Amino acid sequence: MNAATKKSAPQSVWTWIIITLLWGSVFFFTSTWMLGKASAWLDAGGFRPDGSEPLTVYFMYVPVLIVIALVAMAVKNRLDPGSQKQLERQKAVREGKRERYFVSFAGGIASSFLFTVLTACAHLAAAPVTGASVRLNVATVAVAGVLNIAAGLGASLLVGMIFLVSGVGRKPNRD
Repeated sequence: MNAATKKSAPQSVWTWIIITLLWGSVFFFTSTWMLGKASAWLDAGGFRPDGSEPLTVYFMYVPVLIVIALVAMAVKNRLDPGSQKQLERQKAVREGKRERYFVSFAGGIASSFLFTVLTACAHLAAAPVTGASVRLNVATVAVAGVLNIAAGLGASLLVGMIFLVSGVGRKPNRD
């Protein structure tokens, strides 16, 4: 039975949630740091989270990440019922026609930037609860988003290196 006709077990809801929480958490903290740097450069510190404020915002942000995971899973299942496109991509990787480790360069860039925008929105929305003074303009968020792309690509490369060292995705030796 070839990979294109083989049935794929659907990914668990928990898989979607855990992966989204992992990457969403990484991007939240890198975005918060980048927003602080961009704010210091462009608008004399309109965004300076201190103490427990980022953690409070993060705990308010986690339910948003869970919703994102569930929506992404629903959209993926709607666009690729039975995971046929995913199976075809996996087959192409096994045959050496696609990259094994650094899977989605464009996706990494988009995610890094969009999570910065989402993080900025989270800090702005949480300001009444945290009591923080948050001033972020479009230019500050855009610069932070571009800076966060480097963090996202670095994290993706780190994951790729872990896969490379651990042997994930490597063809088994048939000696």
